[in-house]
Formats: sequence, structure tokens, C-alpha cells
Amino acid sequence: MALIIIALTAIRLLTFKYQVWSNFTPVGAMAIFSGVYFNEKWKAYAIILLTFFISDVIINHAYTGIWSFWSAYTFWNCVCFSLIVLIGSVIRKINFASALLIILAPVMIHWLIMDLPWANGTLALYPKTLTGYGEALVAAIPFERNMLFGDLLFGAVLFGGFELAKNKYSSLRSTGKLAI
Repeated sequence: MALIIIALTAIRLLTFKYQVWSNFTPVGAMAIFSGVYFNEKWKAYAIILLTFFISDVIINHAYTGIWSFWSAYTFWNCVCFSLIVLIGSVIRKINFASALLIILAPVMIHWLIMDLPWANGTLALYPKTLTGYGEALVAAIPFERNMLFGDLLFGAVLFGGFELAKNKYSSLRSTGKLAI
């Protein structure tokens, strides 16, 4: 399963070239999926944060032409995706309520944290005030909408695929969780 998550990260690398698809990635769905299904939670955090970090380095290089291993957003993105894994780890059963949480939690966490006045780094696109935070939230709607659609699509693939695999492979049914 870790290989599937790593492979899906490559999709994130494609979106930097096409701004209209910005944030239409599997990262949120991967983070919550990892939290739900990995038995050893440290592996969920490690795989998500490592794949995110590596893809972030590559994307930052694609934008700037400079190899940078830390950007103004790296820390806050890691906080966001760690919280998403944490939320996934408290989900015990897939039902309607947990499905809503699976769909909405990643985008809401990302949206509310990444647009905080102190999280927009040195770019200072908006004033570091409550009004600036509101402006940043409104400006981020197209990106977060793309993230929501990406989470819907890739969440359906990940969660649906795993549920289908559980029907086919009895070893996955016994624990209901992944053990890698």
C-alpha cells in the first residue's frame, strides 16, 4: 500500500504545470487514508510526510529553478497533513458520517491553516490581520475547491479500492487495517 501512496504522489508533480489543476491532488486523500488503515501509525506519518516533502522539493525546483529543501510553506503543510493523518487514525468504521469527515477534513484543515496570516511566509500576499486572513481564505477558494475534488476522486479510488481488495483477499478482512 505504501507503493500506491508513493505512486499517487507523482500526480501532485503534474499539477504545477497546469495552474487550473492546482491542488487537484491525492495528498489529502492519501493522508486520511493512511491514518485510517495503517496499523502502525508512525508509518502513516512517515510515508505521507516523506512523500510530501520530496514532491515539495521537486515542485519548488520546477517553479524557481533552485533546489530548496525548505520553503515558507513546508512547516505548515507538514502540520496540516499530520493533523489529517491524526483525524484518519481516529476513524474506526467507514459509514456516512466518517465518509463526510474523510471528504471534508483534509480540505478544511488545509484551507484554515495554510491561509493563517503567519503561515503565508515571506510572500506577505495579505496583511497579517484578521481582515487579511479573510481575504486569503476567499482568494484560496479555487485552490481548495480543486483539493476537495481531488480528495473526492482519489479518496474514492483509495477507500473503494481497499474495500474491494478486502472482499477479494481474506487476509485484509481480519484486521480491517493495513499492516505494512
